[in-house]
Amino acid sequence: MAGRIEDYALIGDMQTAALVCRDGTVDWLCLPRFDSHAIFAGLLGTGEHGFWRMGPAYAPGAEPPTAARRGYRGDSLILESEWDTPRGTVRVTDFMPPRDGAPQLIRIVEGVTGRVPMRSELRMRFSYGRVVPWVHKHEGRTVAVAGPDSVWFDTEAETYGKALTTYADFTVAPGDRIAFTISWEPSHKEPPALPEPEQSLVATEDFWRDWVEHCTYHGPYREAVVRSLITLKALTYAPTGGIVAAPTTSLPEDIGGVRNWDYRYTWLRDAAITLSSLLRTGYREEARAWREWLLRAVAGDPENLQIMYGIAGERELGEAELDWLPGYENSTPVRVGNGAAHQLQLDVYGEVTEALHLGHMTGLARNDYASVLQLKLIRYLEDHWNEPDEGIWEVRGPRRHFVHSKVMAWVAVDRTIKLIESGDADGPLERWKQLRDDIHRDVCEKGYDKERNTFTQSYGSQELDASLLLIPQMGFLPPDDKRVIGTIEAIQRELSTSDGFILRYPTDGKDEGVDGLPGDEGAFLACSFWMADDLAMIGRVDEARKLFEKLLSLRNDLGLLAEEWDPHLKRQVGNFPQAFSHVPLIDTALRLTASGAYGG
Repeated sequence: MAGRIEDYALIGDMQTAALVCRDGTVDWLCLPRFDSHAIFAGLLGTGEHGFWRMGPAYAPGAEPPTAARRGYRGDSLILESEWDTPRGTVRVTDFMPPRDGAPQLIRIVEGVTGRVPMRSELRMRFSYGRVVPWVHKHEGRTVAVAGPDSVWFDTEAETYGKALTTYADFTVAPGDRIAFTISWEPSHKEPPALPEPEQSLVATEDFWRDWVEHCTYHGPYREAVVRSLITLKALTYAPTGGIVAAPTTSLPEDIGGVRNWDYRYTWLRDAAITLSSLLRTGYREEARAWREWLLRAVAGDPENLQIMYGIAGERELGEAELDWLPGYENSTPVRVGNGAAHQLQLDVYGEVTEALHLGHMTGLARNDYASVLQLKLIRYLEDHWNEPDEGIWEVRGPRRHFVHSKVMAWVAVDRTIKLIESGDADGPLERWKQLRDDIHRDVCEKGYDKERNTFTQSYGSQELDASLLLIPQMGFLPPDDKRVIGTIEAIQRELSTSDGFILRYPTDGKDEGVDGLPGDEGAFLACSFWMADDLAMIGRVDEARKLFEKLLSLRNDLGLLAEEWDPHLKRQVGNFPQAFSHVPLIDTALRLTASGAYGG
């Protein structure tokens, strides 16, 4: 059985990622890309669907022991786990070197004290646990082959096969270091080069140290900010600059429920806000790479802008269900692909335009086509901003006139007006100023409930929506506007959980709610960070700081956050780790630091 979501650590090479549990089991790894088929899918099933455990030997039928301590080596993505056993202490170092050739997952076992019996259990299953590969020896190396894929297993330890699993039993004493490596290669190609684990470890540590040195944030929340930045970097697909929302699929928002989605793609919204955080913390190269990815993905077809694309800009992300996987804690269906890709979400135009605007304002090298794209997006919005859409939360119910979508359409027009006024683009300035005014008036007339003094989720509805917290942050209205304050207070009253975190919108349990789905979900962590931002903006800075630090306490021991927090089960839920949680963490830390609103 897979561990709790927060029991996992992330390692990766900026092209794919693995999740390592506290007991030393890798339960999730897709090769060679984030969106490839998993060779370890135990996270969404059982051990029969693939895993790799490394740790102290244990008695048959017993539970594998969990590490007594674990942590990342400094500001890196190198995981170190230590077990204390009756016979001594052992350390396992797990990492994936930034790629210069075949993708590799390297595990180095090191004796610390005593003599500790160890065991490696490697069960490779291709196609998300469905295919048992042909495992055999080739020139002294172990290789698993199935269809187009081959995975090569290299170690100095003696290995043997049993029950379709590759084992190694060995003992380590102080000073002993034994490395294990798996490498992926297309099955029709020559074997990958023999790994050099110790050299790769040094190079990986150097890479992360050098990258973190570019961070310009040095405030009181630096540890949390840097870990979040490292996580965002790990979620970036280096060859193209695309940024995945998370490296996993189908980790449930509602344990045992159906709210299970594939997040291994690039949402324009998530990537745009990620770019914003990277720019404001000194990472222009990542921002430039994402902008180039965007221009390639959208190409000359902004009228058919998708809300998400594949990590190389692919448009077709057809959704399917893997019925042979029982799901994380029996949460089914397990989905790959994402059927929301072709939804109409008008807010995306605002997020993309805001990201391009921020890049322009922070001195990102000019790209003439970026300006052309921005103008094309506004020309599309001119004719479509007043249509209903599926909104930021990708509802699978009927389309509505979502207030947040209209606000972000206003943002798109506003930022483009600023681009024209700066002299870096040419467009119908007066006409678009009138458009900006028309959208603003429409939202304030149709999306605001005067009796309750709050904006609502959609025109004519009584429901609230946490995305309304972005109204002051986007500059649609000033923070001291009574309608803004009323909306913040209404969301606190109606969308807060018992422990003070914020839901996205009301859900109706067993019945189909506004999002067209049964069941409930946890508190959406991004929304809780937005609340902290808003509280700071309206002068309630002490309250904002307390909420922010309470949110920081939800991170696991390695500083990682999933998408949501279940207030009843008191655990993380949703895909993990989640860019849309780590980005607002960075943003709120920057805002609180600027305001001086932090503790000792």
